[in-house]
Order: sequence, then C-alpha cells, then structure tokens
Amino acid sequence: MTMTPVELKSALEAIIYAADEPATVEQMASAVGEEKHLVRAALDELVGSYGSDERGIEIRAVAGGYRVYTKPQHHDVVRRFIKALRPPLRLTMPALETLAVIAYKQPATQPEIQEIRGVNCAGVIQTLLERRLITTAGRKQVIGRPILYRTSKEFMMRFGLSDLEDLPSLKEFEALAREALGTEDGVAEVAPVAESAEPAESAAQEAASPSAPAEDPVQAESEANADAVEPSQKAAGSGTS
Repeated sequence: MTMTPVELKSALEAIIYAADEPATVEQMASAVGEEKHLVRAALDELVGSYGSDERGIEIRAVAGGYRVYTKPQHHDVVRRFIKALRPPLRLTMPALETLAVIAYKQPATQPEIQEIRGVNCAGVIQTLLERRLITTAGRKQVIGRPILYRTSKEFMMRFGLSDLEDLPSLKEFEALAREALGTEDGVAEVAPVAESAEPAESAAQEAASPSAPAEDPVQAESEANADAVEPSQKAAGSGTS
C-alpha cells in the first residue's frame, strides 16, 4: 500500500536514525517499497525540516547516503557530555603519537607505524588495544600477512567523532586528546623520546591516503553492538567535533 507523504518521511527518518552507515536512496526505496524519485523528494523535505535552530540534530547527505548528525554549534556541549560518561584515560606521549599515526594512516600495520615513528611500537600498540582505542582490521595481503590496525568505536566516542572525516589536523590532535581523554593530565609525562611529534605528524600526513579494504578480518576484541545506531553517530556531526 502506498504511503502518505507524512508516513514516508517518518519511515525514512527512522531508517536513517537506525542505520550504522549512511543509508542510500536505493536502500530506503527498497525498504519502504516506493519509487526512488518519491523517496528523494521526501528526503529533501525531511532534511529541510531539520534546518530550524530549534533542532539540535540534522540529516545530511554524506558518502552517497544520509546520516544523522548533531549540529556544529552543539559539538562542545556534546563532547563535554560524552567525556563525563567516561573516566579519565591517561596515555603516554609515545602512545598518543602512535594513536595519531593509526588514526590518520588506518588501516596500518605495525611495520608501517614503526617506519613513520622511527621506534619499536609493539608495546604501545598492545596498550592501545587494551585501552580499546584501536582494534584489528584484518591482515594486509603481502608477504607475512601482517595484522592491520584501525581506530575503534571507543576512540570515536572518546573524541566525540561521528566519522573519520571529522578528525582535526594533526597539529590540533594533542590538544583535542587532552580534552577528550579526561583532564589536562590526559597525556602522561614520560622521559623524552628520540623522535618528536612533528616528524610523526609530517610522515603521517604524507601516508594518510586511503587504503584498500582488508580481507580476512581478525578481531582482537568484541565491540559492543549499538542499540539502533552507533553512539558516536548521535554524539557528533562533521567538522571537528
């Protein structure tokens, strides 16, 4: 049975809210049993209805689909709220630098991370895994098939990000980490390391081109399933959140 315009917009809103990834017009048209041109028209109206300043969230067209975001003007308060839900998490500067390399290069193997940082990162990577800030992302299809690492849902929630496109510049990363990890002491003081943050930053920027999806995923830990939508999706919009 054909939906009324109100029913169609309501159904599309529910689908977009529940989707883990941006919902495409084709997917939504198939789900509601309507023609794509009708779905597009309903989406235009739905997106427009969130434009009012009275609404704290909005629906945006992104990556070929539609997704729910908080509005930029609310990012600071949302970040404070998310931070208050989690106890402070201290990281050493080497761990923070390694996390930055993984965030901008991901997915990345341990040898690739070590080449950028110039030091052995095995212990730091294990720490980041234990802190649930990174997880495995399969194995790279090269000799030896080394494990690939990527940032986790916990990382996204800690930093109040809804998408990796929301990552700030590397120069802003440490300041954001101090805030997202709980306190001004979020970055623990350690003895000076051989390399500074800047070489890692420069190398990570050069290496930050997208990588092909990995095959044969290997999960190092179980990630909590979201109810209907990832918490990070509701937590922040695009931009630096």
